[in-house]
Amino acid sequence: MATTYKVLGQSAPSATTNTTLYTVPAATSVVASTLVVANRGTSTTFRVAIRPAGATLADEHYIVYDASLNQYDSTFLTLGITLATTDVVTVYAGAATLSFSLFGSEIV
Repeated sequence: MATTYKVLGQSAPSATTNTTLYTVPAATSVVASTLVVANRGTSTTFRVAIRPAGATLADEHYIVYDASLNQYDSTFLTLGITLATTDVVTVYAGAATLSFSLFGSEIV
């Protein structure tokens, strides 16, 4: 098995839109180590969900829900979440001023 440490996904999503940040590729497992949320503007909220096997988004998938992020601030979430093939990380921004970056390891 080969392990690749990398930027798994980056996105600056539109406001109030669920957006796929990362989907685990076929024949791959992942350890998502750190998620950074950077606010480039006005104070707002954000959400993060993990959708097993690409399931339709539901309440049980949220790991962060409407967390506040002040103007021009960032938050660093140390996760250590394990993901399987076709699992999806979905993000949501209350305003179009957030940037999401997910870092981790792909294991093939």
